[in-house]
Amino acid sequence: MFEGDFKKLVNMAKKILPTSIYQELEEKVINSEKLTEESKEKILREALRQYVLSLSQPGEPVGVVGAQSIGEPGTQMTLRTFHYAGLMEFDVTLGLPRLIEIVDARREPSTPIMKVYLDEKHKYDKEKAQEIARKLEYTTIGKVLDDFEYFLGDNVVTLKLDPEQMEDKGVTVEKVIEALKRAKLGEIQVDEEDPNTIYITLSERVLPPEYMYHVSAYKDIENKIKKLYLKGVKGIKRAIIQAEEKEVDGKKITEYMIMTEGSNLAEVLRIKGVDHRKVRTNNIHEIASVLGIEAARNAIIEEIKEVLQSSGLDVDIRHVMLIADLMTVTGKIKQIGRLGIAGEKPSVLARAAFEITAKQLFDAAVKGEEERFLGVTETIIAGLVPRVGTGIVLLTSPGITSLGDSGEKQEEEK
Repeated sequence: MFEGDFKKLVNMAKKILPTSIYQELEEKVINSEKLTEESKEKILREALRQYVLSLSQPGEPVGVVGAQSIGEPGTQMTLRTFHYAGLMEFDVTLGLPRLIEIVDARREPSTPIMKVYLDEKHKYDKEKAQEIARKLEYTTIGKVLDDFEYFLGDNVVTLKLDPEQMEDKGVTVEKVIEALKRAKLGEIQVDEEDPNTIYITLSERVLPPEYMYHVSAYKDIENKIKKLYLKGVKGIKRAIIQAEEKEVDGKKITEYMIMTEGSNLAEVLRIKGVDHRKVRTNNIHEIASVLGIEAARNAIIEEIKEVLQSSGLDVDIRHVMLIADLMTVTGKIKQIGRLGIAGEKPSVLARAAFEITAKQLFDAAVKGEEERFLGVTETIIAGLVPRVGTGIVLLTSPGITSLGDSGEKQEEEK
């Protein structure tokens, strides 16, 4: 198949191989000045041979092979979470729980995270990266509050702010007062000697006279004040700056990016200083709603690949791509389960074999559904030859259309 001179081999490679593979071979092998023509020929032949061997044959049950290739290594995966250590710590789900989350198409990941990369102006400066992190982190009064004081029977409550936290979050006393005014709690006064102490004279609407001796009433007011919004993106609980050492033109450069606990892709993309081309989130549904179904498909592939690699498992990318294609083929993300792909199979017997057998058969009978025996599951249940491998081809003699006809013909000949 691969015999002939070098030019014919090059033309054959151009026709058979995908463009990306051929271009890489052209750059590294065909146009190389270091390799002899004999070496180039050997490499091209081996590349063609490996590519042809890697192709799926007609009738190959790619679904079963894909399921087995991911399912079997999945039994060796860990049931753990990865711990991010930093200024503030948080956990990230990995291993089997994360894989289940992805294929179940969960609306919210158990530990949503984002990797926020910065543009050229911000990624090399820690202070500028810190500014972006402050804009990202959802900050409430509770995060900068040191103490909340009150006396039963008194309608005045005292807020004591933490100056260190205020500086860390980039929050001013004026910001806190603005938030308190929006909540319309009552009259607000700042201590002249200590600007971090604020007095609020609660209105009767907020604290009715009959509740002034109830501890629970003051606790409710405290919780309400702690939840008041100051700044940041909703959904982003924490933002951690991470530094990465890179070498550019022989010089070591520190590049900064931000890891966040929580996710809000649409809002993060609007923030100036963020490199919108590199922002990543592990929330697949969020990606689909903001960037579209193709982006969600790519995210499913990347997330599954990352989970497998983090557990030290090597699975061919095409099996993962097949899962992603099935989950997104309708234009919406569907789970691989009874509420998604498995539960929507056109075959009655395939659905019945998966779950709630009697109900599936009863519903199909009521609707008058027809079983066409096109899939593997239903044909095996009925004792027929599955349409995979050599079973995809039906060999018959002229004039014979089925096994029944074959039997009748034999009787006539006798």
